[in-house]
Order: sequence, then C-alpha cells, then structure tokens
Amino acid sequence: MANILVVDDEMGIRELLNEILSDEGHTVYSAESAIQARTIREQMRPDLVLLDIWMPDTDGITLLKEWSKSGQLTMPVVMMSGHATIDTAVEATRIGAMNFLEKPIALQKLLKTVNKALEKSLKKPDPEDAISAGGTYSSGLAKIGQALDAAAIAKGTEPEMELISGIAKSYFDLPLREARDLFEKAYFENQMQIMGGSMTKISEFTGLERTHLYRKLKALGIDTSRNKGD
Repeated sequence: MANILVVDDEMGIRELLNEILSDEGHTVYSAESAIQARTIREQMRPDLVLLDIWMPDTDGITLLKEWSKSGQLTMPVVMMSGHATIDTAVEATRIGAMNFLEKPIALQKLLKTVNKALEKSLKKPDPEDAISAGGTYSSGLAKIGQALDAAAIAKGTEPEMELISGIAKSYFDLPLREARDLFEKAYFENQMQIMGGSMTKISEFTGLERTHLYRKLKALGIDTSRNKGD
C-alpha cells in the first residue's frame, strides 16, 4: 500500500486519520507541526501528504510553498481546513496542492480523495505532470453554479477551473437550505476579503440594505467585528 504523512496540530484529527488509513492498509506517519513534517519529508518521500492549513508555528500554505521552491513537492498534497475560503483553496492549487478536504472530514470523501491521489502518486512519473508545477488536479472547497465556473474560466488557469468545477458535486448531495447557506457563507467571506471588510461597499455591490446585510452575515456565522464600519 502507500506511505501517507498526516500533518495536523490537532491530536484528535491525527489519530482519526491514522486509524482510518491504517485500516485501509496504509502506513501512516504523523506530524503535529511544520517542523516535524519537514524532518519526515527530508527522510523520505511520502506517497501522499494530508496537510492542515492552520497550524501554530508555520501554516500549511507556507510549508507547501517551501516544498515547492525547494523541489520537494514531488508527492500529491491534499490540504485540510475547517475555516478556509475559496481564495485559500485556489492559492493552494496554484502552488501545487492536488485537492482540498473540508473539516469535519466525511469518511467516504476522505477515502475517495486519498485513492484518487494515490493513483496519481503511484503511477510511473511523467515529467510533464510534475506536482510541483501545479498539476491538473480537481479540488473542491466550496462552489455552486455557473457564475463561479465562469470566473474560473476568466482567470484561465487549469487548476483553478478544476477547483471550481469540482466543488458543485459535493453540494448537490446536500439539502437545498444547507447547500445555499454554505454557498452564501463562502460568497460573503470572499466579498469581505475583496472589499476590505467595508460594509458600505459590500452593501452596494450585493444590493442588500446594511441592516439586512448585518443580519445575513450574523446568521451565516461570519465575523463582522473587523469591518471598517464605513
């Protein structure tokens, strides 16, 4: 089977993934920080890395960049996070990540993603298909509908297009209300970033009256305490 490196600062996540993947016959190595992950990567080339984004010392995106620049991104990497935005997922694919798993991680989604990644990792290497160059990988953080598809095509890079086009499938399995709430949360978080937290700009762009906008963001669980207040 495969050698899989799990990098996550949460012990519960490491233990859960270790148990699931070991039951599938894989050898699992665990790291609770980027420091430990670097050491393991220097000693071996894992067939796959499951890498958390938010870690206390060095975050997963930074570690991914380090591996890419140093030529060590020779294995597929699947990012993991419960709080990442679409922009973060797109950035990860630009650097070379193969896919994206949202926490809490569903068992079937995990196994499907791991199997697909290992098919890529364990086949004969292809110089034109280097992971460190960004690869042609489908990713999926969160997306619904043609609008985001069009945005990806406008940007024009293949990883981004596959990131966007791969996300809708997971949403189609959800009840309408849940899928809509997830999309709206991703949409407004993205607008918060683009508009620099300006409620005025977001209100004008979305066509929502400010009071309605605040209520909407609160209902979606989006923190507005850092907005500019203008």
